[in-house]
Parts: sequence; C-alpha cells; structure tokens
Amino acid sequence: MKLKFSFLTVFVLLVFSVKGAVVDTLAVYSDAMKKNVQVVVVSPDDNRSPKPVIYLLHGYGGNAKTWISMKPELKGIADRDGLIFVCPDGKNSWYWDSPKDPSYRYETFVSGELVKYIDSKYQTVKDRSGRAITGLSMGGHGAMWLAFRHKDVFGAVGSTSGGVDIRPFPNNWEMSKQLGNESDNQDVWNSHTAINQIDRIKNGELAIIFDCGYSDFFFEVNNDFHKKLLKYKIDHDFLVRPGAHNGEYWKNSIDYQIMFFKKFFDRK
Repeated sequence: MKLKFSFLTVFVLLVFSVKGAVVDTLAVYSDAMKKNVQVVVVSPDDNRSPKPVIYLLHGYGGNAKTWISMKPELKGIADRDGLIFVCPDGKNSWYWDSPKDPSYRYETFVSGELVKYIDSKYQTVKDRSGRAITGLSMGGHGAMWLAFRHKDVFGAVGSTSGGVDIRPFPNNWEMSKQLGNESDNQDVWNSHTAINQIDRIKNGELAIIFDCGYSDFFFEVNNDFHKKLLKYKIDHDFLVRPGAHNGEYWKNSIDYQIMFFKKFFDRK
C-alpha cells in the first residue's frame, strides 16, 4: 500500500511539473512611430540555450494574434524544435515605411526595433544565422520585402500565398493609402513591390522558400517571382499545391516552411 501511494505521489508530481511553451502578448514601443505595437511571442519552455527565431507576419485585416489563433500548434512546435515565434501587429501597412504616411514605419519597426527588442528580452541566436521571416498574403510580401532589403538581419525568408507583386492590384487592400494612387505614382509602386527587390541579393545570400495554391488569386505573381529568381540564378524552393487563399491552406503550408527554416538553422 505504501509503495502504491509513493508511486502515485511521484506520478502526480511529474504530471504537475510538466510545463509547455509560453505565449506572451507584449506592447513593444516603436520610437520610429511613437507608439506601442502589440506583439505575440511563443517561446519554448526550455530556455537554457539560445534559440533561433522565426518572425511570422499576418495578412491584410489581421493582427498579432492571427498566427497563434489559426495555428495553436505553434506552441508544441516551439517546444519540439526549440524555436521562438514572433508575431507583430503590422496593421495594413504591407510592412513598408510609407512614403505617404510617416506614422506607418513598419519596415523600420520589424527589421530593426523589434529584432533588437526580442534579442534583448529572450534567449535568442543573436545574428542572421538564427533568424527567419515569413508571412501569409500581405505578410508574404512583407517578409520578402524585409529580408531582401535587410539580409544582414535575416538569413532565411519565406512567403505563403504572398502578394509578391503588388502592381496588378492597384485598387485593393488599402495600398494606395501607403503609396498614393498607382496611376499617379508608378515609380513609387515599382520601387515598393517585392519582386523588384530581387536584384538586391546574390545567390546564396538568403535561404528562400515560398508557396502558393493553384486556386489562389496570387498564383500568377508567385509564378512570376519564381521565374525572375531563375533569371537571376538565385536558388530557391517554390512549392505549388492544391489550395486557395485561406486559413486551411496556411495551416498546412507553414509546417513545410518551418521544416525548411529548421534545416537552415541546423546547418553547420
């Protein structure tokens, strides 16, 4: 009887001592925008050693909680793979420093202020070898835009269903609020689309993965992005599969991107 009681006691102690990934909802101050920005961080329970970080950007109409709400499994993945996920609220900014609205400086925030904050508060790998960035839809554009322009900060980049060329969609998703009307500001639109940042990088400077579903309205611009990378002889993974522009597709596609980033982080 004593043996049974002792075993049960140990079992209960073990059950209650098991922890899991921590989800923090933060208010990170941006000096560039003079405001707090909500950021959700998913970090593994084991913080004894520096962990790589994946920055996850939401799409148009989303917020800092988009990814953890859509993909609650991120908590288990953080523990399993020893990863930190950082999900900032990018409003509907397309992650630019807007040339029209100085209150929208999300390129400066994500690529500079946020990275410095996360590195100061969490046990991270504090260089580009331990940083990846990806996102869905508007966030896919943002990830490519930021990584291509800040390859000193990020070592790997992804996009899922990304709007990687904005120019075919001049009347959509409030982009004119950030850039002005396309018809009157064609040079600005040309210089603020991710596909026109490709000439900033050389082969091997970034590990690149992106994907899109056959039924997605962004399929053709992703295929064009792939063709331009081939033209510039830049190695990349481009995945196409059945699917549309929705959460069901993104919940699945992000698993393959995490696997790709994990391989990048683990390389010697």
